[in-house]
Amino acid sequence: MIEKTKNFFNEVKTEAKKVIYPSKDELIGSTWVVITTVIIASLFLGFVDMALGKIVKMLVR
Repeated sequence: MIEKTKNFFNEVKTEAKKVIYPSKDELIGSTWVVITTVIIASLFLGFVDMALGKIVKMLVR
């Protein structure tokens, strides 16, 4: 059991060395893309929610 655990962590260490991490500029660019996308999606969904809410209110009356 202990050998399997040691082997597992050795394999994790080996695979972690193969990972190519993004540069600082790439990370900042990707972060801005995510933030912008979230803002646009939230505005769109908020608008759709308000519109559907008004439609339901009109139908219930």
